[in-house]
Amino acid sequence: MPKARKQFGSADDIEHAFYDAIGRADLDALMALWADDEEIVCIHPDGTRLIGFSAIRASWAEIFAGSGFHIRPVQLHASQNMMSAVHNLIEEVSTAEGTKRDVHIIATNVYVKTPQGWRIVVHHASAAPGKHEPQKVSTTVLH
Repeated sequence: MPKARKQFGSADDIEHAFYDAIGRADLDALMALWADDEEIVCIHPDGTRLIGFSAIRASWAEIFAGSGFHIRPVQLHASQNMMSAVHNLIEEVSTAEGTKRDVHIIATNVYVKTPQGWRIVVHHASAAPGKHEPQKVSTTVLH
């Protein structure tokens, strides 16, 4: 019998679980957050567009096999309605040793509410140009 997947009550909950799974390099936990849809998309900072569960899983397995790192999401800008949410944020990257690197990634995460709870359908990340400048957090809720 397949293992039941955790249901997430909000897009914020699943985003927290997403970055937690990355921080622990837990491939199974990370992939359990994605929608059961072969049209899911992941774009890593190198620009490669991956479509489908198998391609996305293989890419994260390769990333986790490398040196350890931690991503701290900051400066969230969110737009949400009852069935979908789009989060745009800055990812601050540090190494496993805790050394902060001057690497900032601009990421957009798209979540949809499914019968199984909130799930990721798109993660798009690209290197941020220049230096990271703190900004105010903004959230928009659409009804």
